[in-house]
Amino acid sequence: MANKPGRPGAAKKGKPKVGSGGNRRQGLEGRGPTPKAEDRKYHPAAKAKALREKKSATGTKVQRAKPAVNTTRKGEFLAPTNRTAGNAGGAQRSGRRVQKAADSSEVLSGRNSVLEALRAKVPATSLFIASRIEMDDRVKEAIALASNRGIAVGEITRGEMDRMTGFDAVHQGIALQVPPYNYQHPSELLDKIISRGQKPLLVALDGITDPRNLGAIIRSVAAFGGQGVIVPQRRSVGVTASAWKTSAGAASRIPVALAANLNATIKEFQKRGLFVVGLDGGGDMNLTKFKLGTEPLLLVIGSEGKGLSRLVQENCDAIVSIPISADTESLNAGIAASVVLYEVSKARLK
Repeated sequence: MANKPGRPGAAKKGKPKVGSGGNRRQGLEGRGPTPKAEDRKYHPAAKAKALREKKSATGTKVQRAKPAVNTTRKGEFLAPTNRTAGNAGGAQRSGRRVQKAADSSEVLSGRNSVLEALRAKVPATSLFIASRIEMDDRVKEAIALASNRGIAVGEITRGEMDRMTGFDAVHQGIALQVPPYNYQHPSELLDKIISRGQKPLLVALDGITDPRNLGAIIRSVAAFGGQGVIVPQRRSVGVTASAWKTSAGAASRIPVALAANLNATIKEFQKRGLFVVGLDGGGDMNLTKFKLGTEPLLLVIGSEGKGLSRLVQENCDAIVSIPISADTESLNAGIAASVVLYEVSKARLK
């Protein structure tokens, strides 16, 4: 009878091998489910749990620390200056400045943008350079300008810079951190002007969202004898690095105040003796017939497209329009403000 083949996969016949006698049977068994992270002795979660238990035993409340926005290569934290205003609109007139609610520390990136901001002396807290980048003339000049102004210069990894500037930004290995602007209270601003014996000339913005327009208006206010600019807390541009650059340095001399409610500020200024004049393309008074230039004034500038809002128009003492040619639809808000401020300055020189 012929030998039958064995079953597939069976061990081949031959000299028997020495076994373990069952001594390694337990080693082949599983160790059970993986313990939780906080139950593993050397895991950070376990250390945090032990710290919480220790603090709870002493009655101390433990809060989770917020990570800093920026870190240097050596691990030093350079967190942004982020002052909160609390209730910005209802801030007490105690000399403290308030912050526009939507503002936070701004990060400029890109070699041209950073260099232009440093040349324009935009306020900054830190300059960050990515490690192992090509040091061209722009980067070298940026480092020199920052060092001369006492701005901290730190080297970080490219991954940290990506997170700082946003992964879709083209930072080119350089970033500049700009702190949030500190706004004054409108009433405090008016108090200071009156205390100096000056005749108020202020400009308020209504619905202007382009920072370049704000910068141009600040520059015109400085050029034609104005003392300040007022921006509403909502639906309005704030003082950004772009506005600062456009102002050509005037933002360092002309204060900007923050109004929680522009209409309430208008009414308050009217009670204190100011004439409130709105500037709108459909105004009922032509600028050539404007006779209030020598009075204490608050000029309200609307956006180029929508103009002044309905409530602002109703609260103004007069609405002035600039005569322009028929083939020109409207003027840029910054240009329109310059024209009116120039006319006011001429009236005050007479």
